[in-house]
Amino acid sequence: MTTEELIGLRRSQPWREELRSTLKNKERMMRPRAVMPELDPVYRSTTINEEVNQGLSLEAARAEATRCLDCPQPTCMGGCPVGIHIPTFIKQIEVGEILDAATTLRETSSLPAVCGRVCPQEKQCESRCIYTKMNKPAVAIGFLERFAADYEREQGALKVPEMLPHNGVKVAVIGSGPAGLSFAGDMAKLGYDVTVFEALHEIGGVLKYGIPEFRLPNRIVDSEINLLEEMGVKFETNTIVGRTITYDDLHAAGYRGLFVGSGAGLPNFMNIPGENLVGVMSSNEYLTRVNLMHASQSDSDTPVFKGKHVAVVGGGNTAMDSVRTAKRLGAERAMIVYRRSEEEMPARLEEVKHAKEEGVEFLTLHNPIEYMGNDRGRVTAMRLQKMELGEPDASGRRRPVAITGAIEEIPVDEVIVSIGVSPNPLIPRTIAGLEVTSKGTIVVNEVNQTALPDVFAGGDIVRGGATVILAMGDGRKAAAAMHEYLSPTS
Repeated sequence: MTTEELIGLRRSQPWREELRSTLKNKERMMRPRAVMPELDPVYRSTTINEEVNQGLSLEAARAEATRCLDCPQPTCMGGCPVGIHIPTFIKQIEVGEILDAATTLRETSSLPAVCGRVCPQEKQCESRCIYTKMNKPAVAIGFLERFAADYEREQGALKVPEMLPHNGVKVAVIGSGPAGLSFAGDMAKLGYDVTVFEALHEIGGVLKYGIPEFRLPNRIVDSEINLLEEMGVKFETNTIVGRTITYDDLHAAGYRGLFVGSGAGLPNFMNIPGENLVGVMSSNEYLTRVNLMHASQSDSDTPVFKGKHVAVVGGGNTAMDSVRTAKRLGAERAMIVYRRSEEEMPARLEEVKHAKEEGVEFLTLHNPIEYMGNDRGRVTAMRLQKMELGEPDASGRRRPVAITGAIEEIPVDEVIVSIGVSPNPLIPRTIAGLEVTSKGTIVVNEVNQTALPDVFAGGDIVRGGATVILAMGDGRKAAAAMHEYLSPTS
């Protein structure tokens, strides 16, 4: 059965037809979009482990679900990289069948509680909602996804999804980030013997080291990982594929397929004077130390410096995570320094809103050109070139152009550089035969298969830096393709 046929079959069920008749579309469209309850900005900017968004109540979630028009051709699904049956799970919430809604989510998503928190729904599923064509707020699909997944967990009702019989075929996964976990979940459902190899001491990849707990609590990630373990997925930590174990070792151990989801962990820098000063670091280092190594705690063996005047260079979600973390660690002045205008920022609107509420300053149309330090080699100031917007560049955004002579200097004692990342080169260097782009990303075909037919790849190692949900979409696509490749009937 095709996806379109399944959508039609589900929509034509008697309970769905009856539900559509209970409330006219005009009445549904008049209802306001749900508002996410949040912690008070003054309070939350002092606590690093409490989640800002508090989640919808059952009443609020069911009310929001009534806004969905249950379209015969749900364009919202076209914006979801993992193909969640969005109208189905929302209508299940509307009638109060929340656990059924969670089951629907898990048909295609291994991490619904994660995606409901960190995915840019406003640029994906919600951007395709029919309400946007009427200049009305989209149905809060992300809020509802989070609600159903949280309800399932809080009710102690997490359960192993339907799985095919175990087939005894071993497959390996490199990296336990969103791409690897999504791939592992789908392969486990298909009956494979799946082992995930993680270089760090904790499972979760960027979900653990890159995203602060005030946005994505570790307990949420751990819950999803525990369910994968119940599905039979095995995890090996402190294992560096290419060093601890090789591609040939995996073959010798009987693994017939390999998925590479090793991410993009190499930070980019601007190569300007003063970048080697003490106090200038990448957002990767900063967030990993705080999130994964607990370096903000007083008893940490490797404590992180807690700057009082902190500048974060960049305008993406990672930059927002970094500056909001700095604020929570006691920064008196926490600043975003971004060379374009706020309209060009790639960060989610919600992240920008939260940062502003928490007292973060935005120095847009400013670009660092030099960091200065004291006689001990510690950063003390930064020189900023003021910019203006010119013609659009290849990205479609207006190109920032320096304003001649417009340079200012501001005091800083910590600078966090968040201008993008590059792929980890270890796997491409140690697995002969992989094709690699000039940017270091692995070349894959339309189903995420590499030049080596038994090796598939996805996520940042292919994309060079993208969202959690796009990485998960890669994992799902690769799992379906690997299953076809390994199937005796293929």
